[in-house]
Amino acid sequence: MPELRQTALELLAITLPKIKVERVQQLFDDYHRQCIDLDVSADLSSQGLILPGRPSKPVLVPPLTVPKRKMDTLEGRLSLLHSLAHIEFNAMNLALDAIWRFANMPAQYYVDWLKVAKEEAYHFSLIESHLQSVGVTYGDFPAHNSLWEMVERTTDAVIARMALVPRTMEARGLDAVPAIRDRFKQIKDQQVVEILEIILRDEVGHVLIGNQWFNFLCAKKNLSPIATYKELARQYCAPILRGPFNIEARKQAGFTAEELSLLGT
Repeated sequence: MPELRQTALELLAITLPKIKVERVQQLFDDYHRQCIDLDVSADLSSQGLILPGRPSKPVLVPPLTVPKRKMDTLEGRLSLLHSLAHIEFNAMNLALDAIWRFANMPAQYYVDWLKVAKEEAYHFSLIESHLQSVGVTYGDFPAHNSLWEMVERTTDAVIARMALVPRTMEARGLDAVPAIRDRFKQIKDQQVVEILEIILRDEVGHVLIGNQWFNFLCAKKNLSPIATYKELARQYCAPILRGPFNIEARKQAGFTAEELSLLGT
């Protein structure tokens, strides 16, 4: 019987987005049909693989050199949606990486991240389909790689991964997506508005999963979540968070009142 973590590693190496999306959905379905085994203790290796598998485009550039996206032009709106597609593609990859890389976590950890991978794949397919309907292909605009760079920095510790990817990098989406959605509301692009509302709803759950596992790991080691987060952010050079913040969505995603009071400090 195929094994979940090994299969997640194999899927992570796939370069074609369409194939990767289809295989992630299939993996989710097969696991829940009990056609996939789970070995939480297997010591897996990525030797010989190029991770993450990604197409030759988009061209990756430093964040500050990504062209500014102006909502008052069609090209600006398409570039913005393309950047969101790139984020969702990377988010699918990071969920697959969280599954294969970190051994000896409770079984529910792997089930949670499989769900995240499936939903991120769906988000990517929604945006990509919309872009294709107006003649744009994923890869037509340059993109930056900040999200995956943080994934690479945190390959050595699951507690750092949980602290600094879902509850730091991805949580920024909780702040950013409502403003983007409202801009598309203003131009009455209801299809994009509906896509962004799906993404925002699901991302709350993804950040919540990151919070739950970060807090689990802190409790297991009798660590203070706030002090531990501060130390990990310093150690791994996490970006400083700047407002405005979507406080309500962050509450729903499991941030405590004390954590929310410290945002931006």
